[in-house]
Amino acid sequence: MSNVKKIKGFADLFSPESDVFTFMENTARDVFSSYGYGELRTPILERTELFCRSIGTETDVVQKEMYTFPDRKNRSLTMRPEATAGVMRAYIEGSLHSQEQVSKLFTFGPMFRYERPQKGRMRQFHQINCECLGPQEPYADAEIILMLLMFLKRIGLSGLELQINSLGCRECRPQYHAALREFLASLDTAELCEDCRRRMETNPLRVLDCKVPRCKELTADAPVILDHTCDACSEHHSVVLGMLERAGVVYTANPRLVRGLDYYNRTTFEVVCGEIGAQSSVAGGGRYDGLVSQLGGPDVPGIGFACGMERLALALEQKAQREVPRPDFLVAVLEQDGLERGMMLAEALRESGLKGEVSFAARSMKSQMRQAGKRNVRKVLLLGGSEIADGTVTVKDMDTGGQTTISLDAAPGAVAD
Repeated sequence: MSNVKKIKGFADLFSPESDVFTFMENTARDVFSSYGYGELRTPILERTELFCRSIGTETDVVQKEMYTFPDRKNRSLTMRPEATAGVMRAYIEGSLHSQEQVSKLFTFGPMFRYERPQKGRMRQFHQINCECLGPQEPYADAEIILMLLMFLKRIGLSGLELQINSLGCRECRPQYHAALREFLASLDTAELCEDCRRRMETNPLRVLDCKVPRCKELTADAPVILDHTCDACSEHHSVVLGMLERAGVVYTANPRLVRGLDYYNRTTFEVVCGEIGAQSSVAGGGRYDGLVSQLGGPDVPGIGFACGMERLALALEQKAQREVPRPDFLVAVLEQDGLERGMMLAEALRESGLKGEVSFAARSMKSQMRQAGKRNVRKVLLLGGSEIADGTVTVKDMDTGGQTTISLDAAPGAVAD
């Protein structure tokens, strides 16, 4: 019988690939906490209704991409295709709105969408999400964008482009929808793709997000949403852009940036990286002032973003290789009766804050040095017959080739030097 293999679109991440994800997560924790964000962990599995109500039934995600199935009680469950809806559900269920005026939350984890696997886009992918709930002021929009850019800078990315737009609000967007529908009705709709013909009636804004070249060409002269926003939305957008300019952020106004989910309003943004091919967006988000109430909670405004970790990893591959921290030591035991001493020596080194390994079996010097070279350790601690008899250890510096024999008690200091 053949071996069981992984599912198409799902990946195993070994070191050093997994180290890049850990690096991104640790950097995110450091940056986000400096802005007052706390970590939230939400379930991978949610009720299907949550995503239908939040993302929108006319989106490609709900119609084509969700992993949905009935459980044993015939309840429809879905593996989360994005994180924001689950965060909103947790926010409402945990009554955070009654405990604090502003809630700042970030999450990490896998998401699931059934689509054609390609470079930077898998069926199981990973996201970093941030959500700021409570403030409706435009300064919150500017801050979360600045925080995102700081995170991307800290992980080593440069040459990124911030694209930004405003989608208006529930008061002014209907007027834009009417103008957009009128424009779309004037086109030869037979030339539009099937999805766009359907969206013309159900959600005309999504026509602007179509990636089919002919659809983009036909809608090139579509009305611009910023020409139809109300005074309050225009002022909000102006303040956001003004704050970004004062912070020295260069941005591109993109009137076709509508994002792929229905809950966005007012500020919407993406960060793109042209070095990773067609899937150039590495992060994106926006404001979703009506989402909490839409899911049964109070009318609390919010704004957030998500970073695709696989795409960030692709972008990092295009840069100079990130320096991976070297292990401090390898305890190489050459004689069988030195194994217990080697284990205790390794524990003492780790307790002093050093990182490394110890051999579990006595092996030849050549074999142990080969392993040390493969691991790229800084120091090798040799326990041969004479060292075991004398209660000493020989420390070999793998960079200089020099070595010295010292007492076991002095080993932590010698390795740390």
